[in-house]
Amino acid sequence: MLSRVPKIFRNFYAVAGLIFLTWMIFLDSNDFISRYKLSAKLRSLENEREYYEEKLKEVEKDRQELFGDRESLEKFAREKYLMKKENEDVFIIVEE
Repeated sequence: MLSRVPKIFRNFYAVAGLIFLTWMIFLDSNDFISRYKLSAKLRSLENEREYYEEKLKEVEKDRQELFGDRESLEKFAREKYLMKKENEDVFIIVEE
């Protein structure tokens, strides 16, 4: 009966290694598939972090503009919020 089993499966270390690989690939909570998905999610979150850091810099620049002198405050209000004085007309040019 033992002669029917291939020689590789009679070796304890080969069988233990095969069981270990099967366990790590499919059954463990930290299997390779889950680790790949988590690393992809990490890369995605790092890219989002870079995006939000850039946005934060833009907002900080706008904040500095806003709390600068009176002229820059007026310029900011006119450009961002389309505010105007009572005797002025506002024309919006949309670039396509």
